[in-house]
Amino acid sequence: MNKEEFIETYAVERKQTDSTKWDALEERFGDGELLPIWVADMEFAVPKTVYQALAERIQHGVFGYSMVTTDYFKAYQGWQQRHAKTNLQEEWLSFSTGVVQSLYDLIDCFTEVGDGVIIQPPVYYPFFNAIQDKHRTLITSDLKLEAGRYVMDLADFEAKIIAHQPKLYILCSPHNPVGRVWSEEELAAVMAICEKHQVLVLADEIHSDIVFQPFCSAVMVENGRFLDRLILVNSSSKTFNLASLLNSHVWIPDETLRTQYQNWAKEYKQTENSLIGQLAAKVAYETGDEWLEGLLATINSNYQYAKETFAEKLPNIQVTPLEGTYLMWVDLRAYVAEDKVKEVVQDTAKLAIDFGEWFSPDAKGFIRINLATTPANIEQAVIQLIAAIQK
Repeated sequence: MNKEEFIETYAVERKQTDSTKWDALEERFGDGELLPIWVADMEFAVPKTVYQALAERIQHGVFGYSMVTTDYFKAYQGWQQRHAKTNLQEEWLSFSTGVVQSLYDLIDCFTEVGDGVIIQPPVYYPFFNAIQDKHRTLITSDLKLEAGRYVMDLADFEAKIIAHQPKLYILCSPHNPVGRVWSEEELAAVMAICEKHQVLVLADEIHSDIVFQPFCSAVMVENGRFLDRLILVNSSSKTFNLASLLNSHVWIPDETLRTQYQNWAKEYKQTENSLIGQLAAKVAYETGDEWLEGLLATINSNYQYAKETFAEKLPNIQVTPLEGTYLMWVDLRAYVAEDKVKEVVQDTAKLAIDFGEWFSPDAKGFIRINLATTPANIEQAVIQLIAAIQK
């Protein structure tokens, strides 16, 4: 499916639909008239096959306790094989209501209060929240910006592990917000450090379908070398815009770790599976390949427009390469003082945006733009931002 057909078929108006992104602007930003390009969901409806399956199920009228079927696993496994070349096994799989909830759960299960957890800022801010809310010790090893592209600082990463002895590393792959799709070599290097120092790896791969170059899942690094120290979380929520249907996945390949999690869950996680969430995901995994093609074409087109327009009008704005995710990381520091970003971006350009300091205290002057919206919204946002900076 091409971009034009995708937008014509699936673009939707979300105002006054109880959308956090559109209808909570007054509460979140103090201004209900902003153009929202912040929180990571989309202005695109689910594949028609998903809508039809949900409508049929709703007509049945019963939403009682439900089981996970083998058909669900086969659909999910098939999608993973087609899109990430993984070898997912059914016994690895558990379910949760969302990836963020899983971060909290897995920190709780595999670490103790006071234990260190290491992350690589600038990174998705719930990583910080989960570590601090669970009273663990936050350890950071910042990514390095080299020639406009972020890389892991492996020497610093290992030095921080030696110094602070964390129990857990949370890997963001693809990386939100900087848009990196880590190579297998990069993943092998960082996971080998964790193996050497007995650090458990928790890989957040929620954006793994939104990639513009080959993606290597953590479970496939060096033919599964690190499976005994690896937990993976992902969901259909980012790919298919299903966040509110509360269905996500936890992969634990190692039997000892899996038993530990299952024993923990008996005490702390007696949650039923989401019937509607699993039906939507199952049908999306079975039938959503063409829909995803249209989505990726739209995201890439929005990215190219924004990048090229910034380059023409404000050439010193730095935009990191978009290898994965639908989130564009933008450095405004050449034009906007770090303490003036809110004034320029929110108050003058009238944009609701994710600010850089949400992802790292050292990322003031950066913003994150959500590209999973209509070209009209991106064009309006870019024009308003350029005008505000030029003013």
